Amino acid sequence: MKLDAIDRRILAALQRDGRLPNVELAREVGLSPSPCLRRVRLLEEAGVIDRYVAVLNPARVGRGLTLFARIWLKAQDEDTIEHFIAEVNKLPEVMECYLMLGDCDALLRVVAEDIGAYRRFQSEHLSRIRGVQNVKTDVPSQIVKQSLELPLPPG
Repeated sequence: MKLDAIDRRILAALQRDGRLPNVELAREVGLSPSPCLRRVRLLEEAGVIDRYVAVLNPARVGRGLTLFARIWLKAQDEDTIEHFIAEVNKLPEVMECYLMLGDCDALLRVVAEDIGAYRRFQSEHLSRIRGVQNVKTDVPSQIVKQSLELPLPPG
């Protein structure tokens, strides 16, 4: 789907506030409500808007610690990788998982209540996944930037 300037304004506004009422969204992007709603529906149907979510404050729900786990697998064959992916997808503490090219095989962003909870998670879950050879954890000292808003390509 080719995005025009109005589509990009709609997407930018909804990334800032997914609960923005259609009337306010239409006013913000310079449309009347009916055409604005029609465009939003088209963006949803095309899969440009994947879903709507509430962004929680991790500390307020007992998951204030973010860590990055680098995973090395014993092998890179299809069965090992598929098993690893299936097991990681079962772990709600894993917020993001990337298969990597380079030094490690996977990079995970994990949330936990505290360092003790993470150590238990690592020893009871991550390290026990069949095919995992090694787990190295990086602890960030400060969050400098964290955004859920994708930069939109220019017109």
